[in-house]
Amino acid sequence: MGNPSSSPPAHISGHWPSEEVLAYFCLSHADMFRSKRVIELGSGYGLAGLVIAATTEAVEVVISDGNPQVVDYIQHNMDTNSGAFGSTKVRSMTLNWDQAEASNISNTFDVIVASDCAFFKEFHKGLAFAVKLLLRNAGISEAIFFSPRRGNSLDKFLEEIEENGMHFCVTENYDTEVLDASSRVHE
Repeated sequence: MGNPSSSPPAHISGHWPSEEVLAYFCLSHADMFRSKRVIELGSGYGLAGLVIAATTEAVEVVISDGNPQVVDYIQHNMDTNSGAFGSTKVRSMTLNWDQAEASNISNTFDVIVASDCAFFKEFHKGLAFAVKLLLRNAGISEAIFFSPRRGNSLDKFLEEIEENGMHFCVTENYDTEVLDASSRVHE
């Protein structure tokens, strides 16, 4: 894939490690996205969405963020890498989680991916609502969140998930290479 734009909006000039880990997970589990409609929430750079679009033969990938400046940056990265997407339909959109209902994409997606979106407790209610609204009601659909444990933020988000009638599973050892690398960093 081509290089991202050299001047991202100031608040995403760095990246979150969980964004890279999510992208690696998507690349390592490409089959789970094949022939699926996928949305990345709170995407920042949109790395995971770009990886899914370029490597998995998904039907559609929507890369979203709540900040229009960030979405412009995502669109630039999509335009730069458009030759890698094959027949996958890829688009960016501004999506505020508490306004997802107004987006006309409810009950649409087989898979939702997100990294580091459960950190701010004030967004939990809107994020859980958006997940429930965006996932397809028929058949199997799932949301995959990569989130480091920071205080009780993840636990509080999972409570919101349950209150919205959804089920969850927490998997901490999902890849031995990532676990080994994390162990080395924390030594």
